[in-house]
Amino acid sequence: MKKIIKKNYSIHKNVLVKRNSSQITKSHNPKWGMEIETKNFANKVKLYRQGKISDDDFRRYRLQHGAYGSRLNTEYSMIRIKIPGGEINPEQLEKIANLSEAFSIGSAHVSTRQNIQLHWVQLEDVSEVMRGLVEVGLTSRESCGNTVRNVMCSHFAGVCTDESYDVSPYAKAIARFFLRNPMCQNLPRKFKINFACCSKHGLASIADIGLIPVIKEDGNRGFRIYLGGGLGAASFIGHLLEDFTPEDKLLATCMATIRLFDRFGNRENLARNRMRYLVHETGWEKFQKMVIKERTVVAVTTSELTRIQYEYRKENESSLLSSIKISPISEKKLKLPVLNDDGNNTTESKHQGFKRWFNTNVVSQKQLGYYTIFITLGAGDITSNQLRFLANIIRDFSQEHTARNTPQQNIAIRYVEGKDLFNLYQKLTTIGLANPGALSIASPVGCSGTTSCNLAITNSHRLAKEIQKKLLELRYDTDEDLKSSTIKISGCPNSCGQHEIATIGFFGGASRIGTSMAPVYTMLLGGNSDEKGELGKTLIRVPAKKVIDVVLKIIELYKQEKHEIQNIEQDPKLPFNNLENWISDISKGIGNGKIKNLDDIKNLLIPVIQLATIEESPDSYQDYGNDTKFTAKTARGECAA
Repeated sequence: MKKIIKKNYSIHKNVLVKRNSSQITKSHNPKWGMEIETKNFANKVKLYRQGKISDDDFRRYRLQHGAYGSRLNTEYSMIRIKIPGGEINPEQLEKIANLSEAFSIGSAHVSTRQNIQLHWVQLEDVSEVMRGLVEVGLTSRESCGNTVRNVMCSHFAGVCTDESYDVSPYAKAIARFFLRNPMCQNLPRKFKINFACCSKHGLASIADIGLIPVIKEDGNRGFRIYLGGGLGAASFIGHLLEDFTPEDKLLATCMATIRLFDRFGNRENLARNRMRYLVHETGWEKFQKMVIKERTVVAVTTSELTRIQYEYRKENESSLLSSIKISPISEKKLKLPVLNDDGNNTTESKHQGFKRWFNTNVVSQKQLGYYTIFITLGAGDITSNQLRFLANIIRDFSQEHTARNTPQQNIAIRYVEGKDLFNLYQKLTTIGLANPGALSIASPVGCSGTTSCNLAITNSHRLAKEIQKKLLELRYDTDEDLKSSTIKISGCPNSCGQHEIATIGFFGGASRIGTSMAPVYTMLLGGNSDEKGELGKTLIRVPAKKVIDVVLKIIELYKQEKHEIQNIEQDPKLPFNNLENWISDISKGIGNGKIKNLDDIKNLLIPVIQLATIEESPDSYQDYGNDTKFTAKTARGECAA
């Protein structure tokens, strides 16, 4: 670490500590990137331009280094920046802002796997972006391709009131161990690992390996490990390997699973070569036995050097986390700070806006007196200026000096003191980052869709923004009955928007309506991402320009049922207590009102989805963000190398 020449700071355990203050600022900057890879990539581009490397060979190489082809244009790339555990510091945000302005489109995109993406980078500039990332410890290596992708970790890890212990150091250690590891450089397909903090947060049920921390009564740490989950054209919920996996078997379990996938995964059929298909076709009981047997082999054959390497990294990360622990103060509940009111209408408006933001974007931590605040983004988009502003917000208000990207495509800033919340909110309003609704139905997820993806059929990205705009306009973010529900949208069946685990999910397609083609979405109901997981049930195909109407109609039907049951039973306590529960019951065929199952709600929605003729309403046959005739253009996908 470079020497820091500042009178008011000292270094302790690789952490920059401000003297004479309770504030501990984390400056540890792990080096995920390598300078040599940027030089190699630039040389590969030259060889490719000279015709000395085939298209397929170069494609595999650039995907392995995080450069994903842009939609219908091979001259440009999307660079996917690997953010292990979603954790990112101010210097990294500022660097990404600079790189976006210099080589991209002046904005960045937060993905559902906690990565950050830069779109429309000219091929010759990719190595320059990679070089800039290395300067701040980041890399794009293995964020694409047939290898272990970005290791996710719940953004609540370390602050969740329901967690057994903080899994952050384990997630980072696993990410470091598999990055550039020869054992996973040419898997049958991509491989995903998710660390949850508790049974509700972290998406453990839909990963190739999903892990939830557990502490036994005797105090021993370990995990509940789920294998074989994943979303796509065919989706599966993961299977529990065993009731308790001790922490000292974590690495061996992960290695054994990856080795089995490498050995037996389908390398011939691109449509069936994810690990979830291997588990499904092998049968869970047989695959479970194979993993446990392989783990025994791994444990006795893994070299001491490999074991020490992993243990060192885990302990190193643990020491860093312990260095930034902050002593709790005596505040016992989530409450609004005292707001001074000078009678000015503008001031009152700011106070009302703050209260709305506070109720949907602020969560109290298990560290009493500290809060996690969420920056609501539109389908994950954030401008370069906003990134720089956010970097300073983190420096000024976060005691841990970092932020975390979330699978909901928002950004979480943790360890904010209660006394600073209103001041932080006011600053966010000056740069357009104070939108409410981050933890509500009014923050829909949308993949990049036709804005950049070769496989996309519809503009899911823009649709998510349109839904967000409408729901905020109607103040549905303030409705407690709707708050826990989610809306997730993908531009094709491949599930980058995670539509199967949404309360209301959509994936894009195309249909002929009358004599014309129109963008449509298949709607699913009743999914969730809890530990046990539930995949949504397919309901109906909805024209793109009718999706918002359908969402509003579903909410209207829910409110009607709630009102009718309350009037009949004269009891405010309902068999369903919110929209999410109501939809879940209907999707299972056990609705308690007039709408009992999916057929009932489908019949009520059919009139809503009817389109006028193309002569009467031509824009109804156009996709969002496009004023020309709709065509379902796709190209070769790049999800696999």
